[in-house]
Amino acid sequence: MKYIDEYRDGRLAKDIARQIAALARPDRTYHFMEFCGGHTHAISRYGLEDLLPANVRMIHGPGCPVCVLPIGRIDAAISLAMRPEITLCTYGDLMRVPGSEGSSLLKAKAAGADIRMVYSTLDAIRIAEQEPHREVVFFAIGFETTTPPTAMAIKMAIAKDLPNFSVFCNHVLTPAAIQNILESPDVRKLGTVKIDGFIGPAHVSTVIGTEPYEFFAEEFRKPVVVAGFEPLDVIQAILMLVKQVNDGRHEVENQYIRAVTTVGNEKAQAEVATYFELKESFEWRGLGQVPYSALRLRSQYARFDAEKRFGLETRAASDNPACECGAILRGVKRPADCKLFGTVCTPDTPMGSCMVSSEGACAAHWTYGRFREKAKEANAGRAVA
Repeated sequence: MKYIDEYRDGRLAKDIARQIAALARPDRTYHFMEFCGGHTHAISRYGLEDLLPANVRMIHGPGCPVCVLPIGRIDAAISLAMRPEITLCTYGDLMRVPGSEGSSLLKAKAAGADIRMVYSTLDAIRIAEQEPHREVVFFAIGFETTTPPTAMAIKMAIAKDLPNFSVFCNHVLTPAAIQNILESPDVRKLGTVKIDGFIGPAHVSTVIGTEPYEFFAEEFRKPVVVAGFEPLDVIQAILMLVKQVNDGRHEVENQYIRAVTTVGNEKAQAEVATYFELKESFEWRGLGQVPYSALRLRSQYARFDAEKRFGLETRAASDNPACECGAILRGVKRPADCKLFGTVCTPDTPMGSCMVSSEGACAAHWTYGRFREKAKEANAGRAVA
């Protein structure tokens, strides 16, 4: 398929991998974090780690919006949906995320809650328009990529005069999370997470551009390469990062030039700024409270804020103590390090959000990585024999 196959050419990938192997210095180890869950899946699906030399290592980051949503917010959505007058509209990957005591939106729906899976904010607007007797709440979630559609939904609700539409806002911001990681004890004090550079997210960067990453490159002296989601995009970004580290540079480079610009989508940014403002603090699963890392509706649009409209409170709730999802999101551990992985925790019976979402690191490892690990173990066994 044109414009897809070109970025999945195995021969080119191996050629780039040979360049990486030639440039990677044997006296050092390179640690690069791919922030976005889409990159994590590309790395697992296409076996990119198998092409890299042993001293070039990838670290999974918290770039999965479903994964980083804390249990308390899931519980709040469930309590909202259980109200008889409310129709909760949500994306499908949120339905099976575990809440407290084994609850989930899917189980709440089975118990009678009016929860409807939608493909876009327009579906939620349509439901509110067609069913004026129902209070329709859109469970808004995602990074900067999905925030403009939520802003447009509010704009449409105003234009259509829909008093029965509101938003449960859980939009979070990428730059704040990157800063939190770089300032975390895991990176700065304990050294349990080593990061030499970042692969910057693709879709997020189409909206915000590359400028927001310049602070991290300069302040923390960490190179950032914004990359697309195809395998050649990712492996080329790794090559660019290796070159920067070797040269002692810490710059922001744009591999994804076919979609990302320096300033991003200014029209989308303007729409978001019209309806949203920064929230002082927001809890991320695995990261804790992160200052100015999320959005809330501006006061003049409070009538569309489901939390204010229905007096919704978010109570703190603990993850399953055996689940390592939080540590995986911080890059401290990998999916296979979790004792639950592949035993009681599978896509059919997820114990944590990292196994539920299509962008989760555990889901990626379950779908692709575990088979390659078994193959490596088998090959190693034959070599010893």
